[in-house]
Amino acid sequence: MPDHVIESLPIGKQWLYAMGQLGWSSLTGMVGLQLVYFYLPPKDADSGKPIFPIHVSQEPILIVLNVITLLATGGRLWDAVTDPLIASASDNLNHKWGRRIPCLAVGGLPAAVFCALLFIPPVAEESSWNILWLAVVQFLFYLAITVYVTPYFSLISELGHTAQERLNLSTWTSITFALGSVLASSAPAFGAAFGYSGLAGIQVGVSVVCVIAVFFLYIPVFAIDEKRYCAAEPAQIGVMDALRHCGGNVHFRRYCASDFSYWFGTAIITTGVPYYLTVLVQLDDSLMTLVVGTIALLSFCFYYPTNLLAQRYGKKRLILAALVMLIVVMAYIFFLGWLPFSGLAQIFALGGMAAIPLAVLGVLPNAVLADIAAHDTKKTGKSQEGMYFAARALLSKLGQSCGIMVFASLTNFGKDVGDDLGIRLTGPVGLLFAVVALVAFSFYRENEVLDELLVPKASWSSDQKLRALGSEDKEEDVTGEHQLPRAPQAAAGKMYGVVHISCESWQQPNVQC
Repeated sequence: MPDHVIESLPIGKQWLYAMGQLGWSSLTGMVGLQLVYFYLPPKDADSGKPIFPIHVSQEPILIVLNVITLLATGGRLWDAVTDPLIASASDNLNHKWGRRIPCLAVGGLPAAVFCALLFIPPVAEESSWNILWLAVVQFLFYLAITVYVTPYFSLISELGHTAQERLNLSTWTSITFALGSVLASSAPAFGAAFGYSGLAGIQVGVSVVCVIAVFFLYIPVFAIDEKRYCAAEPAQIGVMDALRHCGGNVHFRRYCASDFSYWFGTAIITTGVPYYLTVLVQLDDSLMTLVVGTIALLSFCFYYPTNLLAQRYGKKRLILAALVMLIVVMAYIFFLGWLPFSGLAQIFALGGMAAIPLAVLGVLPNAVLADIAAHDTKKTGKSQEGMYFAARALLSKLGQSCGIMVFASLTNFGKDVGDDLGIRLTGPVGLLFAVVALVAFSFYRENEVLDELLVPKASWSSDQKLRALGSEDKEEDVTGEHQLPRAPQAAAGKMYGVVHISCESWQQPNVQC
Protein backbone atom coordinates (compact mmCIF):
# COMPACT_ATOMS: atom_id res chain seq x y z
CA MET A 1 0.00 0.00 0.00
CA PRO A 2 1.18 3.60 -0.60
CA ASP A 3 2.84 5.36 2.33
CA HIS A 4 1.15 8.70 1.63
CA VAL A 5 -2.37 10.03 2.05
CA ILE A 6 -4.61 9.32 -0.95
CA GLU A 7 -6.72 12.34 -1.82
CA SER A 8 -10.28 12.47 -3.10
CA LEU A 9 -10.58 13.54 -6.73
CA PRO A 10 -11.92 17.14 -6.91
CA ILE A 11 -15.02 17.77 -8.98
CA GLY A 12 -13.03 19.67 -11.61
CA LYS A 13 -10.63 16.75 -12.03
CA GLN A 14 -13.62 14.39 -12.26
CA TRP A 15 -14.81 16.31 -15.31
CA LEU A 16 -11.33 16.31 -16.83
CA TYR A 17 -11.25 12.54 -16.39
CA ALA A 18 -14.65 12.31 -18.13
CA MET A 19 -13.30 14.15 -21.18
CA GLY A 20 -11.40 11.00 -22.15
CA GLN A 21 -14.72 9.24 -22.61
CA LEU A 22 -15.85 11.94 -25.04
CA GLY A 23 -12.76 11.19 -27.12
CA TRP A 24 -12.98 7.42 -27.32
CA SER A 25 -16.79 7.29 -27.57
CA SER A 26 -16.65 9.51 -30.66
CA LEU A 27 -14.30 6.98 -32.28
CA THR A 28 -16.31 3.90 -31.37
CA GLY A 29 -19.49 5.82 -32.19
CA MET A 30 -18.36 6.38 -35.76
CA VAL A 31 -17.51 2.71 -36.14
CA GLY A 32 -20.86 1.70 -34.69
CA LEU A 33 -22.99 4.24 -36.57
CA GLN A 34 -21.19 4.63 -39.87
CA LEU A 35 -19.00 1.63 -40.74
CA VAL A 36 -21.65 -0.92 -41.73
CA TYR A 37 -23.68 1.86 -43.38
CA PHE A 38 -20.56 2.92 -45.33
CA TYR A 39 -19.73 -0.57 -46.63
CA LEU A 40 -23.32 -1.85 -46.99
CA PRO A 41 -25.00 1.30 -48.37
CA PRO A 42 -28.73 1.30 -49.10
CA LYS A 43 -29.97 2.36 -52.51
CA ASP A 44 -31.10 5.89 -53.19
CA ALA A 45 -34.90 5.96 -53.42
CA ASP A 46 -34.87 8.08 -56.61
CA SER A 47 -31.93 6.76 -58.63
CA GLY A 48 -31.98 3.18 -57.36
CA LYS A 49 -28.18 3.28 -57.01
CA PRO A 50 -26.20 2.78 -53.76
CA ILE A 51 -25.58 6.09 -51.97
CA PHE A 52 -21.85 5.23 -51.67
CA PRO A 53 -19.57 3.35 -54.09
CA ILE A 54 -19.35 -0.38 -53.45
CA HIS A 55 -15.92 -1.27 -52.03
CA VAL A 56 -16.45 -4.86 -50.86
CA SER A 57 -18.60 -7.74 -52.05
CA GLN A 58 -22.30 -7.50 -51.16
CA GLU A 59 -23.05 -11.14 -51.96
CA PRO A 60 -24.47 -13.32 -49.19
CA ILE A 61 -22.31 -16.07 -47.70
CA LEU A 62 -24.15 -19.18 -46.42
CA ILE A 63 -27.47 -17.41 -47.20
CA VAL A 64 -27.49 -14.97 -44.23
CA LEU A 65 -23.85 -13.83 -43.83
CA ASN A 66 -21.77 -11.38 -45.87
CA VAL A 67 -18.25 -9.95 -45.90
CA ILE A 68 -19.06 -7.07 -43.56
CA THR A 69 -20.78 -9.48 -41.14
CA LEU A 70 -17.65 -11.58 -40.90
CA LEU A 71 -15.23 -8.65 -40.71
CA ALA A 72 -17.24 -6.73 -38.10
CA THR A 73 -17.73 -9.82 -35.97
CA GLY A 74 -14.08 -10.82 -36.29
CA GLY A 75 -12.97 -7.34 -35.25
CA ARG A 76 -15.13 -7.37 -32.14
CA LEU A 77 -14.02 -10.89 -31.22
CA TRP A 78 -10.40 -9.78 -31.52
CA ASP A 79 -11.26 -6.78 -29.37
CA ALA A 80 -12.78 -9.09 -26.76
CA VAL A 81 -9.76 -11.41 -26.73
CA THR A 82 -7.31 -8.55 -26.17
CA ASP A 83 -9.30 -7.09 -23.26
CA PRO A 84 -8.06 -9.48 -20.54
CA LEU A 85 -4.51 -9.34 -21.89
CA ILE A 86 -4.44 -5.53 -21.74
CA ALA A 87 -6.18 -5.55 -18.36
CA SER A 88 -3.64 -7.96 -16.90
CA ALA A 89 -0.76 -5.89 -18.24
CA SER A 90 -2.32 -2.76 -16.77
CA ASP A 91 -3.11 -4.37 -13.41
CA ASN A 92 0.51 -5.52 -13.10
CA LEU A 93 2.13 -2.37 -14.50
CA ASN A 94 4.65 -0.62 -12.25
CA HIS A 95 5.26 2.81 -13.79
CA LYS A 96 6.04 6.17 -12.26
CA TRP A 97 2.79 7.52 -13.73
CA GLY A 98 0.73 4.67 -12.26
CA ARG A 99 -0.98 1.60 -13.73
CA ARG A 100 -3.57 3.21 -16.02
CA ILE A 101 -2.43 6.62 -17.30
CA PRO A 102 0.57 5.21 -19.28
CA CYS A 103 -1.83 2.93 -21.17
CA LEU A 104 -4.06 5.89 -22.05
CA ALA A 105 -1.02 7.74 -23.37
CA VAL A 106 -0.04 4.79 -25.59
CA GLY A 107 -3.46 3.95 -27.00
CA GLY A 108 -5.06 7.31 -27.77
CA LEU A 109 -3.35 8.54 -30.94
CA PRO A 110 -3.16 5.17 -32.76
CA ALA A 111 -6.87 4.57 -32.08
CA ALA A 112 -7.79 7.85 -33.79
CA VAL A 113 -5.49 7.23 -36.77
CA PHE A 114 -6.78 3.71 -37.41
CA CYS A 115 -10.38 4.86 -37.02
CA ALA A 116 -9.91 7.37 -39.85
CA LEU A 117 -8.20 4.76 -42.05
CA LEU A 118 -11.20 2.41 -41.70
CA PHE A 119 -13.13 4.76 -43.99
CA ILE A 120 -10.37 5.18 -46.60
CA PRO A 121 -10.21 1.93 -48.60
CA PRO A 122 -7.19 1.83 -50.94
CA VAL A 123 -9.13 0.81 -54.07
CA ALA A 124 -11.95 3.04 -55.32
CA GLU A 125 -14.13 0.11 -56.45
CA GLU A 126 -15.06 -3.37 -55.27
CA SER A 127 -11.84 -5.24 -54.55
CA SER A 128 -10.41 -8.02 -52.39
CA TRP A 129 -7.67 -5.58 -51.40
CA ASN A 130 -10.30 -3.49 -49.64
CA ILE A 131 -11.39 -6.53 -47.64
CA LEU A 132 -7.80 -7.19 -46.57
CA TRP A 133 -7.29 -3.50 -45.74
CA LEU A 134 -10.46 -3.37 -43.65
CA ALA A 135 -9.54 -6.54 -41.77
CA VAL A 136 -6.01 -5.39 -40.87
CA VAL A 137 -6.90 -1.79 -39.98
CA GLN A 138 -9.92 -2.89 -37.98
CA PHE A 139 -7.81 -5.29 -35.89
CA LEU A 140 -5.26 -2.52 -35.24
CA PHE A 141 -8.01 -0.05 -34.31
CA TYR A 142 -9.57 -2.41 -31.78
CA LEU A 143 -6.19 -3.19 -30.26
CA ALA A 144 -5.42 0.51 -29.79
CA ILE A 145 -8.86 1.38 -28.44
CA THR A 146 -8.64 -1.49 -25.95
CA VAL A 147 -5.26 -0.23 -24.70
CA TYR A 148 -7.05 3.03 -23.90
CA VAL A 149 -10.55 2.02 -22.81
CA THR A 150 -9.93 -0.93 -20.48
CA PRO A 151 -7.52 0.94 -18.16
CA TYR A 152 -9.71 4.04 -18.47
CA PHE A 153 -12.75 2.28 -17.06
CA SER A 154 -10.65 0.71 -14.29
CA LEU A 155 -10.00 4.19 -12.94
CA ILE A 156 -13.67 4.57 -11.97
CA SER A 157 -13.17 2.10 -9.12
CA GLU A 158 -9.79 3.56 -8.15
CA LEU A 159 -10.56 7.28 -8.40
CA GLY A 160 -13.99 6.80 -6.81
CA HIS A 161 -13.36 5.95 -3.15
CA THR A 162 -17.03 5.72 -2.15
CA ALA A 163 -20.20 4.47 -3.83
CA GLN A 164 -21.30 8.09 -4.29
CA GLU A 165 -18.00 9.12 -5.90
CA ARG A 166 -18.17 6.15 -8.26
CA LEU A 167 -21.76 7.04 -9.14
CA ASN A 168 -20.74 10.64 -9.82
CA LEU A 169 -17.86 9.57 -12.08
CA SER A 170 -20.19 7.25 -13.94
CA THR A 171 -22.68 10.11 -14.35
CA TRP A 172 -20.10 12.55 -15.75
CA THR A 173 -18.69 9.95 -18.14
CA SER A 174 -22.21 9.13 -19.32
CA ILE A 175 -22.71 12.78 -20.23
CA THR A 176 -19.46 12.90 -22.17
CA PHE A 177 -20.29 9.55 -23.80
CA ALA A 178 -23.49 11.10 -25.13
CA LEU A 179 -21.54 14.13 -26.36
CA GLY A 180 -19.10 11.78 -28.09
CA SER A 181 -22.02 10.01 -29.77
CA VAL A 182 -23.31 13.36 -31.04
CA LEU A 183 -19.83 14.21 -32.31
CA ALA A 184 -19.64 10.83 -34.09
CA SER A 185 -23.01 11.38 -35.76
CA SER A 186 -21.78 14.80 -36.96
CA ALA A 187 -19.17 13.32 -39.31
CA PRO A 188 -21.26 13.81 -42.50
CA ALA A 189 -22.13 17.36 -41.36
CA PHE A 190 -18.44 18.20 -40.89
CA GLY A 191 -17.76 16.95 -44.41
CA ALA A 192 -20.57 19.09 -45.78
CA ALA A 193 -19.24 22.12 -43.88
CA PHE A 194 -15.98 21.76 -45.81
CA GLY A 195 -17.87 21.57 -49.10
CA TYR A 196 -17.83 17.79 -49.60
CA SER A 197 -20.70 15.33 -50.03
CA GLY A 198 -21.19 11.61 -50.57
CA LEU A 199 -18.06 9.49 -50.21
CA ALA A 200 -15.65 12.40 -49.80
CA GLY A 201 -18.00 14.05 -47.33
CA ILE A 202 -18.05 11.16 -44.89
CA GLN A 203 -14.29 10.56 -45.25
CA VAL A 204 -13.44 14.20 -44.51
CA GLY A 205 -15.99 14.31 -41.71
CA VAL A 206 -14.62 11.17 -40.04
CA SER A 207 -11.08 12.56 -40.25
CA VAL A 208 -12.16 15.84 -38.60
CA VAL A 209 -13.88 13.98 -35.76
CA CYS A 210 -10.76 11.86 -35.24
CA VAL A 211 -8.60 14.98 -34.87
CA ILE A 212 -11.03 16.43 -32.32
CA ALA A 213 -11.11 13.10 -30.48
CA VAL A 214 -7.34 13.10 -29.99
CA PHE A 215 -7.58 16.36 -28.05
CA PHE A 216 -10.10 14.90 -25.61
CA LEU A 217 -8.33 11.53 -25.33
CA TYR A 218 -5.24 13.15 -23.85
CA ILE A 219 -6.93 15.48 -21.35
CA PRO A 220 -6.96 12.85 -18.54
CA VAL A 221 -3.39 11.83 -19.41
CA PHE A 222 -2.13 15.30 -18.50
CA ALA A 223 -4.76 16.21 -15.89
CA ILE A 224 -4.89 13.16 -13.60
CA ASP A 225 -2.04 12.35 -11.19
CA GLU A 226 -2.92 8.70 -10.69
CA LYS A 227 -0.61 8.08 -7.74
CA ARG A 228 -2.02 11.10 -5.93
CA TYR A 229 -5.63 9.94 -6.17
CA CYS A 230 -5.42 6.11 -6.38
CA ALA A 231 -4.27 3.68 -3.70
CA ALA A 232 -3.99 0.57 -5.88
CA GLU A 233 -0.62 -1.16 -6.35
CA PRO A 234 0.40 -3.69 -9.07
CA ALA A 235 -1.68 -6.86 -8.65
CA GLN A 236 1.07 -9.35 -9.57
CA ILE A 237 -1.34 -12.02 -10.78
CA GLY A 238 -1.54 -13.87 -14.10
CA VAL A 239 -4.23 -13.43 -16.73
CA MET A 240 -5.93 -16.79 -16.26
CA ASP A 241 -5.82 -16.61 -12.47
CA ALA A 242 -7.33 -13.13 -12.59
CA LEU A 243 -10.09 -14.25 -14.97
CA ARG A 244 -10.90 -17.25 -12.78
CA HIS A 245 -11.01 -14.95 -9.78
CA CYS A 246 -13.50 -12.61 -11.50
CA GLY A 247 -15.56 -15.50 -12.83
CA GLY A 248 -15.85 -16.89 -9.32
CA ASN A 249 -17.67 -13.78 -8.13
CA VAL A 250 -21.40 -14.58 -8.15
CA HIS A 251 -22.39 -10.90 -8.26
CA PHE A 252 -20.19 -10.37 -11.29
CA ARG A 253 -21.61 -13.42 -13.09
CA ARG A 254 -25.16 -12.14 -12.74
CA TYR A 255 -24.13 -8.68 -13.86
CA CYS A 256 -22.38 -10.05 -16.96
CA ALA A 257 -25.29 -12.27 -17.98
CA SER A 258 -27.48 -9.18 -18.16
CA ASP A 259 -24.78 -6.99 -19.69
CA PHE A 260 -24.06 -9.48 -22.49
CA SER A 261 -27.73 -9.65 -23.48
CA TYR A 262 -28.15 -5.87 -23.25
CA TRP A 263 -25.21 -5.16 -25.55
CA PHE A 264 -26.35 -7.89 -27.95
CA GLY A 265 -29.71 -6.18 -28.36
CA THR A 266 -28.49 -2.59 -28.42
CA ALA A 267 -25.73 -3.36 -30.96
CA ILE A 268 -28.45 -4.45 -33.37
CA ILE A 269 -30.37 -1.20 -32.82
CA THR A 270 -27.33 1.13 -32.85
CA THR A 271 -26.12 -0.29 -36.15
CA GLY A 272 -29.59 0.21 -37.56
CA VAL A 273 -30.01 3.92 -36.77
CA PRO A 274 -28.89 5.23 -40.21
CA TYR A 275 -31.22 2.72 -41.88
CA TYR A 276 -34.18 3.68 -39.68
CA LEU A 277 -33.65 7.28 -40.76
CA THR A 278 -33.08 6.79 -44.49
CA VAL A 279 -35.00 3.58 -45.25
CA LEU A 280 -37.90 3.20 -42.82
CA VAL A 281 -38.97 6.86 -42.47
CA GLN A 282 -37.20 7.96 -45.70
CA LEU A 283 -35.43 11.08 -44.44
CA ASP A 284 -32.08 12.47 -45.58
CA ASP A 285 -29.00 11.26 -43.72
CA SER A 286 -28.01 14.89 -43.10
CA LEU A 287 -30.58 14.82 -40.29
CA MET A 288 -28.50 12.25 -38.39
CA THR A 289 -26.76 14.85 -36.24
CA LEU A 290 -30.07 16.53 -35.38
CA VAL A 291 -31.69 13.24 -34.41
CA VAL A 292 -28.79 11.92 -32.34
CA GLY A 293 -28.22 15.36 -30.82
CA THR A 294 -31.85 15.60 -29.76
CA ILE A 295 -31.72 12.17 -28.15
CA ALA A 296 -28.53 13.16 -26.32
CA LEU A 297 -30.05 16.46 -25.17
CA LEU A 298 -33.14 14.71 -23.83
CA SER A 299 -30.93 12.14 -22.10
CA PHE A 300 -28.96 14.96 -20.43
CA CYS A 301 -32.17 16.05 -18.74
CA PHE A 302 -32.35 12.70 -16.97
CA TYR A 303 -28.70 12.16 -16.00
CA TYR A 304 -28.75 14.09 -12.75
CA PRO A 305 -32.23 12.85 -11.72
CA THR A 306 -30.90 9.32 -12.34
CA ASN A 307 -28.04 10.04 -9.93
CA LEU A 308 -30.44 11.32 -7.25
CA LEU A 309 -32.98 8.53 -7.72
CA ALA A 310 -30.23 5.89 -7.53
CA GLN A 311 -29.18 7.27 -4.14
CA ARG A 312 -32.76 7.07 -2.90
CA TYR A 313 -34.07 3.86 -4.49
CA GLY A 314 -30.92 1.98 -5.48
CA LYS A 315 -29.36 1.34 -8.87
CA LYS A 316 -31.00 -2.05 -9.45
CA ARG A 317 -34.59 -0.78 -9.46
CA LEU A 318 -33.79 1.97 -11.92
CA ILE A 319 -31.92 -0.36 -14.27
CA LEU A 320 -34.82 -2.84 -14.30
CA ALA A 321 -37.29 -0.03 -15.05
CA ALA A 322 -35.05 1.27 -17.85
CA LEU A 323 -34.86 -2.17 -19.45
CA VAL A 324 -38.67 -2.36 -19.49
CA MET A 325 -38.80 1.01 -21.27
CA LEU A 326 -36.13 -0.15 -23.72
CA ILE A 327 -38.30 -3.16 -24.60
CA VAL A 328 -41.12 -0.77 -25.57
CA VAL A 329 -38.71 1.27 -27.74
CA MET A 330 -37.53 -1.83 -29.60
CA ALA A 331 -41.11 -2.92 -30.25
CA TYR A 332 -41.84 0.52 -31.72
CA ILE A 333 -39.02 0.20 -34.29
CA PHE A 334 -40.88 -2.48 -36.24
CA PHE A 335 -43.68 -0.01 -37.06
CA LEU A 336 -41.53 2.95 -38.18
CA GLY A 337 -42.80 4.38 -41.46
CA TRP A 338 -46.23 2.78 -41.10
CA LEU A 339 -47.63 5.14 -38.45
CA PRO A 340 -50.17 7.86 -39.36
CA PHE A 341 -47.87 10.84 -38.83
CA SER A 342 -44.80 12.25 -40.54
CA GLY A 343 -41.51 10.39 -40.73
CA LEU A 344 -39.77 13.19 -38.85
CA ALA A 345 -42.29 12.95 -36.01
CA GLN A 346 -41.90 9.17 -35.91
CA ILE A 347 -38.11 9.29 -35.61
CA PHE A 348 -38.22 11.99 -32.93
CA ALA A 349 -40.86 10.01 -31.04
CA LEU A 350 -38.40 7.11 -31.08
CA GLY A 351 -35.70 9.38 -29.68
CA GLY A 352 -37.99 10.74 -27.01
CA MET A 353 -38.95 7.27 -25.81
CA ALA A 354 -35.34 6.13 -25.83
CA ALA A 355 -33.99 9.11 -23.85
CA ILE A 356 -34.87 7.89 -20.35
CA PRO A 357 -33.63 4.29 -20.66
CA LEU A 358 -30.46 5.48 -22.43
CA ALA A 359 -29.79 7.93 -19.59
CA VAL A 360 -30.26 5.32 -16.88
CA LEU A 361 -28.36 2.58 -18.70
CA GLY A 362 -25.61 5.05 -19.57
CA VAL A 363 -25.04 6.09 -15.94
CA LEU A 364 -25.71 3.15 -13.66
CA PRO A 365 -24.18 -0.09 -15.07
CA ASN A 366 -20.59 1.22 -14.79
CA ALA A 367 -21.30 2.35 -11.24
CA VAL A 368 -22.70 -1.10 -10.40
CA LEU A 369 -19.58 -2.79 -11.77
CA ALA A 370 -17.35 -0.36 -9.87
CA ASP A 371 -19.23 -1.32 -6.68
CA ILE A 372 -18.66 -5.02 -7.42
CA ALA A 373 -14.95 -4.46 -8.07
CA ALA A 374 -14.51 -2.32 -4.94
CA HIS A 375 -16.39 -4.92 -2.89
CA ASP A 376 -14.06 -7.64 -4.16
CA THR A 377 -10.97 -5.54 -3.42
CA LYS A 378 -12.14 -5.03 0.15
CA LYS A 379 -13.05 -8.69 0.56
CA THR A 380 -9.83 -10.18 -0.82
CA GLY A 381 -7.21 -7.44 -0.67
CA LYS A 382 -6.53 -8.02 -4.39
CA SER A 383 -6.78 -4.87 -6.52
CA GLN A 384 -8.04 -6.22 -9.87
CA GLU A 385 -10.37 -3.50 -11.11
CA GLY A 386 -8.77 -3.68 -14.54
CA MET A 387 -9.56 -7.35 -14.95
CA TYR A 388 -13.15 -6.88 -13.80
CA PHE A 389 -13.76 -4.21 -16.40
CA ALA A 390 -11.85 -6.25 -19.00
CA ALA A 391 -13.85 -9.41 -18.32
CA ARG A 392 -17.03 -7.36 -18.56
CA ALA A 393 -15.77 -5.77 -21.78
CA LEU A 394 -14.91 -9.19 -23.20
CA LEU A 395 -18.46 -10.44 -22.71
CA SER A 396 -20.13 -7.18 -23.76
CA LYS A 397 -18.04 -7.07 -26.93
CA LEU A 398 -18.95 -10.67 -27.66
CA GLY A 399 -22.54 -9.50 -27.33
CA GLN A 400 -21.89 -6.56 -29.65
CA SER A 401 -20.15 -8.87 -32.12
CA CYS A 402 -23.14 -11.15 -32.19
CA GLY A 403 -25.46 -8.15 -32.49
CA ILE A 404 -23.57 -6.70 -35.46
CA MET A 405 -23.49 -10.14 -37.09
CA VAL A 406 -27.24 -10.57 -36.61
CA PHE A 407 -27.95 -7.08 -37.98
CA ALA A 408 -25.78 -7.54 -41.08
CA SER A 409 -27.38 -10.95 -41.61
CA LEU A 410 -30.88 -9.48 -41.37
CA THR A 411 -30.01 -6.98 -44.14
CA ASN A 412 -30.06 -9.92 -46.55
CA PHE A 413 -33.84 -9.97 -46.05
CA GLY A 414 -34.21 -6.34 -47.17
CA LYS A 415 -32.38 -3.08 -46.48
CA ASP A 416 -33.77 -0.72 -49.12
CA VAL A 417 -36.84 1.49 -49.40
CA GLY A 418 -39.78 -0.76 -50.28
CA ASP A 419 -37.74 -3.85 -49.44
CA ASP A 420 -37.08 -3.27 -45.74
CA LEU A 421 -38.16 -6.42 -43.88
CA GLY A 422 -34.64 -7.12 -42.61
CA ILE A 423 -34.35 -3.64 -41.09
CA ARG A 424 -37.78 -3.91 -39.44
CA LEU A 425 -36.94 -7.25 -37.87
CA THR A 426 -34.03 -5.71 -35.96
CA GLY A 427 -36.53 -4.26 -33.47
CA PRO A 428 -38.19 -7.53 -32.39
CA VAL A 429 -34.85 -9.36 -32.34
CA GLY A 430 -33.32 -6.66 -30.12
CA LEU A 431 -36.42 -6.85 -27.91
CA LEU A 432 -35.84 -10.54 -27.19
CA PHE A 433 -32.35 -9.86 -25.85
CA ALA A 434 -33.57 -6.90 -23.78
CA VAL A 435 -36.02 -9.29 -22.09
CA VAL A 436 -33.18 -11.69 -21.31
CA ALA A 437 -31.15 -8.80 -19.84
CA LEU A 438 -34.11 -7.81 -17.66
CA VAL A 439 -34.56 -11.31 -16.26
CA ALA A 440 -30.84 -11.83 -15.66
CA PHE A 441 -30.32 -8.54 -13.79
CA SER A 442 -33.29 -9.21 -11.53
CA PHE A 443 -31.07 -11.80 -9.77
CA TYR A 444 -28.32 -9.27 -8.90
CA ARG A 445 -28.16 -8.74 -5.09
CA GLU A 446 -27.39 -5.04 -4.78
CA ASN A 447 -28.15 -4.70 -1.05
CA GLU A 448 -25.75 -7.50 -0.21
CA VAL A 449 -22.87 -5.88 -2.12
CA LEU A 450 -23.40 -2.43 -0.60
CA ASP A 451 -23.97 -3.74 2.93
CA GLU A 452 -20.66 -5.60 2.91
CA LEU A 453 -18.86 -2.79 1.09
CA LEU A 454 -19.81 -0.10 3.59
CA VAL A 455 -19.42 -2.06 6.84
CA PRO A 456 -15.88 -2.59 8.26
CA LYS A 457 -14.74 -6.05 7.23
CA ALA A 458 -13.75 -6.97 10.77
CA SER A 459 -17.38 -6.31 11.76
CA TRP A 460 -18.93 -8.58 9.13
CA SER A 461 -21.49 -11.04 10.46
CA SER A 462 -20.97 -14.78 10.13
CA ASP A 463 -23.41 -14.83 7.20
CA GLN A 464 -21.48 -12.09 5.42
CA LYS A 465 -18.20 -13.95 5.88
CA LEU A 466 -19.76 -17.15 4.56
CA ARG A 467 -21.07 -15.28 1.51
CA ALA A 468 -17.60 -13.88 0.93
CA LEU A 469 -16.24 -17.42 0.91
CA GLY A 470 -18.89 -18.54 -1.55
CA SER A 471 -17.01 -17.28 -4.59
CA GLU A 472 -13.41 -17.61 -3.37
CA ASP A 473 -11.04 -20.31 -2.10
CA LYS A 474 -11.96 -21.53 1.34
CA GLU A 475 -8.50 -20.54 2.54
CA GLU A 476 -9.14 -16.84 1.79
CA ASP A 477 -8.68 -14.59 4.82
CA VAL A 478 -12.09 -13.19 5.86
CA THR A 479 -11.05 -11.68 9.17
CA GLY A 480 -8.43 -9.18 8.00
CA GLU A 481 -9.30 -5.64 7.10
CA HIS A 482 -8.39 -4.01 3.81
CA GLN A 483 -8.09 -0.26 4.30
CA LEU A 484 -7.38 2.47 1.81
CA PRO A 485 -5.39 5.36 3.30
CA ARG A 486 -6.93 8.57 2.14
CA ALA A 487 -7.76 12.09 3.15
CA PRO A 488 -10.53 12.26 5.78
CA GLN A 489 -13.93 12.83 4.30
CA ALA A 490 -17.15 13.69 6.09
CA ALA A 491 -19.68 10.97 5.41
CA ALA A 492 -22.03 11.22 8.35
CA GLY A 493 -25.68 10.81 7.57
CA LYS A 494 -25.29 10.33 3.79
CA MET A 495 -27.12 7.79 1.71
CA TYR A 496 -24.91 5.63 -0.52
CA GLY A 497 -27.04 3.43 -2.76
CA VAL A 498 -29.71 2.15 -0.35
CA VAL A 499 -27.55 1.72 2.76
CA HIS A 500 -27.47 4.41 5.45
CA ILE A 501 -24.12 4.72 7.19
CA SER A 502 -22.76 7.00 9.87
CA CYS A 503 -19.10 6.81 8.87
CA GLU A 504 -16.75 5.01 6.49
CA SER A 505 -14.29 3.64 9.00
CA TRP A 506 -13.12 0.85 6.68
CA GLN A 507 -11.60 3.53 4.47
CA GLN A 508 -10.08 5.63 7.24
CA PRO A 509 -7.36 4.08 9.43
CA ASN A 510 -7.78 4.46 13.18
CA VAL A 511 -11.39 5.62 12.90
CA GLN A 512 -14.07 3.49 14.51
CA CYS A 513 -17.79 3.47 13.87
